[in-house]
Amino acid sequence: MYAGRVDIGAAANDDADAMVDLRVDLGGIELANPVVMASGTFGYGFEYEGLVEPEAVGAVCVKGTTLLPRAGNPPPRIAETPCGMLNSIGLENPGIEVFIREHLPRLRERGATVIANIAGDTIEEYVRMAKMLETAPGIAGIELNVSCPNIARGGMHFGVDPTSVHSIIRTVKQVTSLPVMPKLSPNVTDIVAMAEAAQEAGADAISMINTLLGMAIDIEARRPVLGNVFGGLSGPAIKPVALRMVYQVAKAVDLPILGGGGIMCARDAIEFMMAGATAVSIGTGTFVNPMLAIDVIDGIRSYLAGHNLTSVSHVVGAAIV
Repeated sequence: MYAGRVDIGAAANDDADAMVDLRVDLGGIELANPVVMASGTFGYGFEYEGLVEPEAVGAVCVKGTTLLPRAGNPPPRIAETPCGMLNSIGLENPGIEVFIREHLPRLRERGATVIANIAGDTIEEYVRMAKMLETAPGIAGIELNVSCPNIARGGMHFGVDPTSVHSIIRTVKQVTSLPVMPKLSPNVTDIVAMAEAAQEAGADAISMINTLLGMAIDIEARRPVLGNVFGGLSGPAIKPVALRMVYQVAKAVDLPILGGGGIMCARDAIEFMMAGATAVSIGTGTFVNPMLAIDVIDGIRSYLAGHNLTSVSHVVGAAIV
């Protein structure tokens, strides 16, 4: 999938590293560092235990959660592609009650910053889950999944319509005091219109981007590789698209952005921040390098120290012209 890259090699010393402030405010979600584990790639924060501890990263955006348990899509669910992968998991999860009862307490005990990713077939389902999370100790914010490209209902069908995006955010904001952050779909003709709708509806931050809709074909079997036919493309192949979209949205709206898409090293992460992202999300790269998040945190710190910058805020939006 990925041949490897030379990461940042800026000269820095331990004293300079110690002076760097990596803290960021993602729309009311206080992060100790700007690296967030993307939903669906880090489970509930414990699957990588011993490699990346959930409390070591800025936040854990947990696996996409629905009101009721879901079995997900038929297999095969994953296919490797040049410079990336397709997935069609279909939001398999045990439901929000199990998440709150069994997984959230463990994360809370570890001191992890937890962002709940929720998805629904109707606005009413989003509202019910937001109300449940409002009273669940240990939730720092809500990521509204209005952009999943591989489920039959809800998901991307909401995220490609600015009116629907606005309605979901506005309605959820009425029932929770938690920061609300919609995850935008790249499968649209005008990403800025979606972001503007989110801002008008009262979103506290924006998460972007979700995967690009794609497919693969087995030419021997003469049929689609994925059981669901279509899936979400992620990995380095989508980075230029994601970076462009973050840049466009950062110029158009006045909201913090959680940016990501194909981040494989600290240099990639800094590009997203210079394009306007306040924080970055690590996803598919973790499958290649399980300790990628820690490498990125260390790399950002070294870059800042090596360039005599005392705060990560100094690079946010630095490349916007």
